[in-house]
Amino acid sequence: MSAAELLPPAALAFDAVATRFDARFGAWESVSAQRRAVRRELLRAFPEGSRLLELGGGTGLDARFLAERGRDVLLTDPSPAMVRAADERLRSFVAHAPRVLAAEQLDVLADECESRDASRFDGAFSNFAALNCVTDLAPTTRALARLLRPGATAMLVVFGTLSPGEVVVQLARRDRAAAFRRRARGDVPARLGGQQFTVRYHRATDLARAMAPWFRLVRRRGIGVFVPPSAAEPWISTHPRLLGMLELLDRATALPLAPFGDHVLFQFERTGAPVVRS
Repeated sequence: MSAAELLPPAALAFDAVATRFDARFGAWESVSAQRRAVRRELLRAFPEGSRLLELGGGTGLDARFLAERGRDVLLTDPSPAMVRAADERLRSFVAHAPRVLAAEQLDVLADECESRDASRFDGAFSNFAALNCVTDLAPTTRALARLLRPGATAMLVVFGTLSPGEVVVQLARRDRAAAFRRRARGDVPARLGGQQFTVRYHRATDLARAMAPWFRLVRRRGIGVFVPPSAAEPWISTHPRLLGMLELLDRATALPLAPFGDHVLFQFERTGAPVVRS
């Protein structure tokens, strides 16, 4: 069996599109608007000098952004092709090379850090629904607790499950199944780059339960409450003034309307609860 065949299905899918990923999604203004919203929160949460762990970092866009502003980021991603792209982007900007590592395998990194008695991270983040490719979050959050110091912040951006924008766009396309797929329980089929995989739409209560007792929820913020999902592309990118107004509305309503975001940013704080090794 080849190394590629050993990859998880989601990693195979993103491996297949890695070389054209930025060209495809980078041109979409709705994605850029949502990324700006996340980056404002990351800068607010993590001061200069913070040592950060990124889960599902892809081609390194956010890691590079933070590194250029004085944060030390270790990027992890399950796709070898994505990590190669990230390495090219991050070289000379970060102290540690990106790692091919799935979120489900985070205990490997935790074991390594503990064996060398390394300092724990000041924070962690995951952007644009990387954790929606993880069916069972419990092993990931347990390992994350081993890697973060008490008081550290974890910023996790996952798909919203009550996104009106997704419903409107998909119904306009007469795709009722896609319009309401985020309400599904369990694994939902997905396809990218000709590869089949599954996603899971984690509800807020499920996420908070998976993070306990090692993390407490501080707040959540809607990302793309009025800014539409990428399903609205390329149409919305041809209407920059409209998108600008929707972005302003998002900034004003992101906290009270958090559940209705295309994505939702969950901010957690590492508690002092110890992790009992199994």
